[in-house]
Amino acid sequence: MKIRITSVPVDDQEKALQFYTEKLGFVKKTDVPAGEYRWLTVVSPDETEGVELLLEPMGFAPSKTYQQALYNAGIPYTSFQVEDMAKEKERLEGLGVVFRSQPANIGPVVIAMIEDTCGNLIQLLQKV
Repeated sequence: MKIRITSVPVDDQEKALQFYTEKLGFVKKTDVPAGEYRWLTVVSPDETEGVELLLEPMGFAPSKTYQQALYNAGIPYTSFQVEDMAKEKERLEGLGVVFRSQPANIGPVVIAMIEDTCGNLIQLLQKV
């Protein structure tokens, strides 16, 4: 068994696509109309056949409640690994990405948290 697709809820798919591609550096993998929304996924440019991240529209009211509860509690919705946290922080801040928490070394990893502009907190981590 393998993880093929995971998702993150977004309040606006087009805004999410721009953030996840133009700021974070993912690439669009799939973009298929699905009723009033789209089946819209992005992948790492280093693993284009790897795990896909579905930018999932919040058409289900309880998902918005859950997303807001996580955000208000300061809990990240998901995590992404980076190679060099210091370089990534500098690059992302240069692109206007808001860091909710600064990088912190917590033993085997360095972590930081960013806002994705779509209602989610995203944890970045670097293995040390």
